[in-house]
Amino acid sequence: MLFVLLCAQSGVAGETSYSPYAGEEIPRQLLWGDTHVHSSWSVDAGNSGNTQVTPDDAFRFARGEEVEAHNGMKVRLRRPLDFFLLSDHAEYMGVMPRLDQGDKLARSTEAGERWYEFRKNKQYREIFKEFVFSMLDNKDVIDNKPLQASVWQDVIANAERYNDPGVFTAFIGFEWTAIPNGNNRHRNVIFADGAERTAQVVPYSSFDSLDPEDLWQYLSDYEEKTGGRVMAIPHNSNSSGGQMFAVETVSGEPIDRDYAERRMRFERLLEVTQYKGDSETHPFLSPDDEFADYETWVDTNLGGQPNKPSMLAHSYARSALGLGIDFEASIGINPFKFGMIGSTDSHTGFAAGAEDNFWGKFSSSEASADRWKKPFFPSLGPDRPPLPIQVYEWQMAASGYAAVWAHENTRTSIFEAMSRKETYATTGPRIVVRVFAGWDFEPGDEHTPDLAIKGYADGVPMGGDLTGAAKGQSPRLLIAALKDPEGANLDRVQVIKGVRDAKGDLTEQVYDVAVSGGRKIGADGRVREVVGSTVDIADASYVNSIGATSLSVVWQDPDFDRKEHAFYYVRVIEIPKPRWTAYDAKYFETKMGDEVKMVTQDRAYTSPIWYTP
Repeated sequence: MLFVLLCAQSGVAGETSYSPYAGEEIPRQLLWGDTHVHSSWSVDAGNSGNTQVTPDDAFRFARGEEVEAHNGMKVRLRRPLDFFLLSDHAEYMGVMPRLDQGDKLARSTEAGERWYEFRKNKQYREIFKEFVFSMLDNKDVIDNKPLQASVWQDVIANAERYNDPGVFTAFIGFEWTAIPNGNNRHRNVIFADGAERTAQVVPYSSFDSLDPEDLWQYLSDYEEKTGGRVMAIPHNSNSSGGQMFAVETVSGEPIDRDYAERRMRFERLLEVTQYKGDSETHPFLSPDDEFADYETWVDTNLGGQPNKPSMLAHSYARSALGLGIDFEASIGINPFKFGMIGSTDSHTGFAAGAEDNFWGKFSSSEASADRWKKPFFPSLGPDRPPLPIQVYEWQMAASGYAAVWAHENTRTSIFEAMSRKETYATTGPRIVVRVFAGWDFEPGDEHTPDLAIKGYADGVPMGGDLTGAAKGQSPRLLIAALKDPEGANLDRVQVIKGVRDAKGDLTEQVYDVAVSGGRKIGADGRVREVVGSTVDIADASYVNSIGATSLSVVWQDPDFDRKEHAFYYVRVIEIPKPRWTAYDAKYFETKMGDEVKMVTQDRAYTSPIWYTP
């Protein structure tokens, strides 16, 4: 008896404390960031109007400081970001500012001297055309390795200067910009490490290889050489021409276990939303989802070539997650087991993802009365045929940001959160979302004061896995969503489920699981009644007299088959509010075409939770 009592007392003294948070390992900090911004050091940005927003300006803006745009207006975020990656293109990184300085190393090649003269005479379009042709031909016309190494040291120094652990995290990285035949294969490379490790390498560009497998080898070599950590984050799968989630390799071989293991080692996340459209799903793929047609990028790749319907399943996140569980069932591993984040892909240097503070894709499309009708694809000269499809500035989306649940605001902690996929994407607003999946959550658990303790104790968070359900069990999701405290109320919370059935067919289902305004969820799991709208387009305003400030629920899958592979993620939809075009129309007193959308419903997408039999 004494032995039992001592054990009990030991448990109380050793495992608990009057302070319930002592020794706690729960990631409680929700941090907001942008892992995809370009400064004047990117060759396309630097020759499309951005001649003055430097890396320093980009970091300062992300920290919440006020900077100046090219049109002379002052620019600032409503709230600073917590973390930031300045992902200037590896191809010709930093060449433009070096040429502007008359740098001898930058001018030491024939193309370098020619570009120097173009810059001196402000013939930026000539450089832009040569850049585009070199990317299409995959030929480095500068080809100056010493210059690349020198610029990279400056890139590292810039991030180190602004990295302030606990306050603001500045990551080191770059963008690998492979674009064969106009098909987007781009990845942003983000290092977990500082100068002592990243200085041992130079960026890997698409001139080195167009094959992502070679990029992964570079990342593997980096980790082996330095003992550091690194990942690649694909973006704009919507303009990849079906290549981002192809079921075979670039060389035409079927995806095997080795490929899948390497991809999932280094590509843990997908940038699912940004300025060039939303990549969650497409109305062609999800015809029964009335929210599917959100900021859908014009059906073209980055060369203006039209997509074929057969490409779409390999270009969007939801369908790719389905392809992933199909691979899991057939080869025993999932090559498309990614979490989700958003970022902007701003080339202005401004990580501006809000509808009322949108500064355009390029500096040539900063806030102005006529920017809405400017073409996205520039003319490359009379000797080039017109593109089959043109995209216009009004079709750009004011999106998005990355949210991570981390222990602290440091490179290490944020990178670890990204690695375990405890992340989510928003299209701009700072909606707070927690999602856990388990077998034992009960209705009412969503009202637990400290929901995270319950969630981690009895389930797995977003990015996690459930396995081997017992007979009669089905997954239960504990979900809580809170509106952006400075934004719009919430319309609804949805669970998106994908499943591979016994016949090997892939299907999807959208469930409305928590809705505002007392609307009733039907037997089919849907609410067809819309939330309504308070938007005054002419005034570019709305009010929060509809919707909910928070929505929470424990939802149990009513259609679960424990023998079938499945994934679940949560989508949170805001009430309607003015789109950035409405703010432009009001501010500049501009009349836009009838085709221009003026109202939007911003949203959040969580990383999935997977079920494996």
